[in-house]
Amino acid sequence: MSESKLAGQFLDAAIGLLQRVRDEDAEPIAAAGTLIADTVADGGRLFAFGAGHSSLAAQDIVYRAGGLALMNLLAVPGVVGVDVMPATLGSALERVDGLASAVLDSSPVRSGDVLVIISLSGRNALPVEMAMNARALGVKVIGVTSVAYASETTSRHVSGTYLKDHCDIVLDSRIAVGDAELTLDTIEAPFAPASTVVTTALLQAVMATAAGALADRGIEPPLLRSGNVDGGHDWNSQVMREYGDRIFYHH
Repeated sequence: MSESKLAGQFLDAAIGLLQRVRDEDAEPIAAAGTLIADTVADGGRLFAFGAGHSSLAAQDIVYRAGGLALMNLLAVPGVVGVDVMPATLGSALERVDGLASAVLDSSPVRSGDVLVIISLSGRNALPVEMAMNARALGVKVIGVTSVAYASETTSRHVSGTYLKDHCDIVLDSRIAVGDAELTLDTIEAPFAPASTVVTTALLQAVMATAAGALADRGIEPPLLRSGNVDGGHDWNSQVMREYGDRIFYHH
């Protein structure tokens, strides 16, 4: 099989998944966008967390040109990304009981805030505990996960539950268990994961919804502009000054 045909198959698979979430997740996307707009309007703060490759989608909505300036990354050392050495340590930390509690206790997250938790499988201790403890603090939780994992895998949290069980709103990425869209007779393992494409698109759809909801209320959404266009830095500096008490990645 030619490489170009495989490329086309992957892109077709990704497009199909994007069409599914557009059609099947419309209601939770709207609800999540409204919740974020409510939180911004009410003086709350916004946070996003993802472990391993799920952190890519979290980082995509933090300090992002065209995105809400108020979204902050909730960082867990050794877990946010694959830059820790060895990279397998990050996967191991996701299964550690008690880590989420320690992170939340030392973070600025408080009642009235929103926490977006991204976990493809939603089965590991860290995202489950993060969601449970955040809600106990009075934080609204938006979970982004593949719900299919809950019926095809076992939970790694002592409660036997999944991320989806501890969220105010669940966005289902519809990603198949294993996160690989392609197979080939001459290749032993399935390949070509699409979770990052779909999850980032889901979250950007939520952010767009939130911006529109704020505008509908007569509130200028606190959006960042690209620093690579004229006037971008000045615009962003003004937003940072106005909302500085709710932005934790800038001092």
